[in-house]
Amino acid sequence: MINFPILWEKVTKGNIRWFKDEDTEGLLSMEEMLFIAKQHRFVVEYRSNYHQEQASFMKEAKIEPVDADGVPAEWESIPGAVEEKVILYLHGGGYIMGSPNFTRMISVRLAMTTKMRVLSINYRLAPEHPYPQGLEDCIISYKWLLSIGMDPKNIIISGDSAGGYFTLLTLVHLRNEDIPLPAGAIVFSPATDMAMTSESFNKNAPTDPILADIGIYWWVECYLAGTDPFSPVVSPLYADLTGLPPILIQVSTSEMLFDDAEKFFERAKKAGVDATLQTWDATLHEFQIYDLPESIEAFSKASEFVEKLFK
Repeated sequence: MINFPILWEKVTKGNIRWFKDEDTEGLLSMEEMLFIAKQHRFVVEYRSNYHQEQASFMKEAKIEPVDADGVPAEWESIPGAVEEKVILYLHGGGYIMGSPNFTRMISVRLAMTTKMRVLSINYRLAPEHPYPQGLEDCIISYKWLLSIGMDPKNIIISGDSAGGYFTLLTLVHLRNEDIPLPAGAIVFSPATDMAMTSESFNKNAPTDPILADIGIYWWVECYLAGTDPFSPVVSPLYADLTGLPPILIQVSTSEMLFDDAEKFFERAKKAGVDATLQTWDATLHEFQIYDLPESIEAFSKASEFVEKLFK
C-alpha cells in the first residue's frame, strides 16, 4: 500500500534534484507514477467541474459524446456554430492527466469566439499508454473527421500544453503520411522539446506556479518510456516543419515552456511556415483556462487568426 505523504515527499525531493540538473530517471516506480497520476487526474477534473459550474457561458454549450473510430470524444457546440467548420481539440495535462472535460473552459470558449464546432478527444494517457499511443489517437481522430466528410480546409487543430505538443506533432505526422492537412493550428503554451533543453525551464520556474512545484520531471519520462526525446518523430522542435499550415502560438513569457514556444516559432518561420507568436508577460501557463483579462484578449486574437484563415 502506498503512503501518499511519504511518496509526495519523494516527488518533492526529486523535483529539487531535477532543477539542479541531477539525474532523476527511475526515481519513481511504475506503481508510484500511476498512483500520483490518478491523484492528479482526480484533482484537475474536480477543479474543472467547479469552474464550469461558475461559468455562465457553459450553459449555452451542448456536449454530445461520440466515438471517433474507437477514440472517445465529444462534440461541443454553441448556438450559431457553423456545422461544416470544426476544431479538433487536444487537451493538455502533461501526458498523464486531462480529458475533454478538463479543458472545456478553453475549448468551449474557443468555439464561442470562432463560431465553430469542436471535437474534443480523450486520447490515451501515460504511464499506462506511453508514446506513441496518445499520438495515434490524435491522428485517428483527424482521419475520422475526414471519413465523415469534413473538408480539411474547414478543420483547425488546437491544443494546450501537452495538447499543443500533440497538435504540432500530429501536423508533422499527417504531412509525413501525405494526408491532407488542416487549414491551420492554434496552440496555447505548447511543449515542443521532449529533451527539455530549454533555459526557461529553470529560469522561469520561480514565475511559473502551475508547473514548477508538482514534479513534472517524471511525466515526460513515463510518456517516452525510453524513446529518444531528440527524435524528429517525437519532438516537434527537431522535426522538419516544411509544408505545415499556418500556426498561431500563444504563450506567457513567465512560464517554463516559453522557450519551447519561441524556439518552435523560429524554426517554423525558417521552414517557410506562416507562424505567428503572441506573448503575454507576467501571467500563467495555460492562462486561457482562467477568467483573466489576458484570456479575453487571447481568444479575441485567436478569432482574428481563424477569420484570416477562412477569408
